[in-house]
Amino acid sequence: MREPLRADMFDELCPSSLNPVRFGDKWAALIIRCLEDGPRRFSELRVPLSRVTPKVLAQSLRSLERDGLLTRTVLDARATLHVEYELTAMGRSMLEPMAVACAWVELHWDQLLDAREAYDRAIRFDRAG
Repeated sequence: MREPLRADMFDELCPSSLNPVRFGDKWAALIIRCLEDGPRRFSELRVPLSRVTPKVLAQSLRSLERDGLLTRTVLDARATLHVEYELTAMGRSMLEPMAVACAWVELHWDQLLDAREAYDRAIRFDRAG
């Protein structure tokens, strides 16, 4: 039995929210991280990805499947169909560059926050003025 995904896996202060390096769409990197330890069902992915609507999560999963980064397997479990998502070898190859990007964000966390706050202040000032 796999360890359940933690609901706070991607809390508000997660470095992934500041990462300017994008892997696919907005949620792709988080989905890939959720699948790092093995296949997961849609309902399992919803736990740490609670900020993602089911529709957007389904779209992101389809996009990752289309790109060959994950597989979708329909399991027939006694009259109830279950779907599991699992990283392909190519999807697993994304884990290392994602770890490097996350380490970079952690190293530059304060600078990224300062830059975004300065930008947002400037935009508000321009609009007000």
